Amino acid sequence: MIVDLNVGGVLIPGLLVLAFLALVATVAMIRFFSATGVQRLFASRPLVELATFAIIYGLLAQYLPLIGLLP
Repeated sequence: MIVDLNVGGVLIPGLLVLAFLALVATVAMIRFFSATGVQRLFASRPLVELATFAIIYGLLAQYLPLIGLLP
């Protein structure tokens, strides 16, 4: 179960925190793809960005509770 994050009395949903982490990781991956030239192999850049975000978000939501970072 993904719990809420308490920041100064304001509750932030845990899935929103995961979405932010996935967004940061997606930006890093897209920059890596562009720097290495892998981006030219894909037909649609926005579709690759969306798929990368969805994959990273799913992996974070699945594996962070298992390794104990989220209760």
